[in-house]
Parts: sequence; structure tokens; C-alpha cells
Amino acid sequence: MSTSALLETRNLSCIRNDRHLFENLTISLEPGRILVVEGPNGCGKTSLLRILTGLRLADGGEVLWRGEPIGQQAADYYEQVNYVGHHDGVKNELSCIENLRLARAMGIPSNVGLDEILEQVNLYAYGDSDVASLSAGQKRRLALSRLLATESLLWILDEPFTSLDKDSMKLFGGLFEQHLQRGGIIVMTSHHDISLPQQALTRLKLGQQV
Repeated sequence: MSTSALLETRNLSCIRNDRHLFENLTISLEPGRILVVEGPNGCGKTSLLRILTGLRLADGGEVLWRGEPIGQQAADYYEQVNYVGHHDGVKNELSCIENLRLARAMGIPSNVGLDEILEQVNLYAYGDSDVASLSAGQKRRLALSRLLATESLLWILDEPFTSLDKDSMKLFGGLFEQHLQRGGIIVMTSHHDISLPQQALTRLKLGQQV
């Protein structure tokens, strides 16, 4: 294991319905790295992401942040995690700006203004609109805009480009690259073909012997 790694797993395993989705999985990610998790449906991609967030316990092994198990760090670790799941996770009864305020209250606030965030993701005109009135693509952009509302180092993203058009995919691809350049790390799944910085990229294929 690298002493400079931010996120590590040691001998991680996950079991579902008496079947090992993966076992003895070892990952080491240094600042500025992106890990793309690949594999067929049902191979454990989402389960791995949920284990990394702490939303699901591993069946074996451990997850470490800066060399210490995440279970021993409590809120200090969770403040560094920004998770956008396969579902948008936004509040339909709130406006766009209210959703961002909520996201900011749950982490370390960034220095970027909320109006500026909405402008970056082409939602400025919808700031006061109820999320229920937005299209699927707009809801997804709002979900991803929460990444900019806090100072979290670790972005965990499950199929982040779902419902996005090519222009929006390019927009967020650029924001991902900026996050890596600032020393952040990203763990994500994606079925979409998008340009990512190859020098920072690691691919992990599940559904095969690990």
C-alpha cells in the first residue's frame, strides 16, 4: 500500500445471496486519481460504491482513508465524501437553490456561490423552481451540481451521466478533471463513453477473478 494514498481497500469482499460478488479486493488511490469501476449488471459495482461511502458494510476486509479505517473516523470521513447515486437523490418538493443549501449544510461549504453553481450547470433560470417541474436531465444536472457545493475530496458517483445529453456530459467531464487537478479523487461507474484524463485513470473490472 502507498503511504500517500487517500483511499484504500484491503482484502475487501462482498456477498449477496450466498454469492461472492468480489473478494480480496485491494485498491489504492492517490490524490488526483479517478477509478472507473466496470462490469456486467449484478457484479457488485453499486455495492462497492456503497461500501466506500459507508452506507453498506463489507463482508470482509476494510476501507481506509489516509491510512485509518473509515469506521474509526466517523464524521471526519463522511465530510470528505460526496456521493451521487444512480437515483438523483434530490428533494422534489424543494427548489433547486434549496436543494443546494441542504447539500451545503451536510458538508464543508465550498467558496462557490450557489447562484454561480447553478449557472455553471445551466440551471440558473430554474433556481427558484420546484425540482418536481424539471426534466430528467435537469434533475441529473442538479444532483451533480451538489458536488460543487462542498469541499469534499472524494466523489463517489454511480452512473453520473444518466439522462445527460452530450453537451452536459462534456460539461461535467470538465468539472471532474478540475476536481482531479485540485488533488481530489473520484470513484465512479459509467456505461457512457466519455473523455477522461488517461494519465489519472485506473479501471477496475468486476465480475471476474480478483
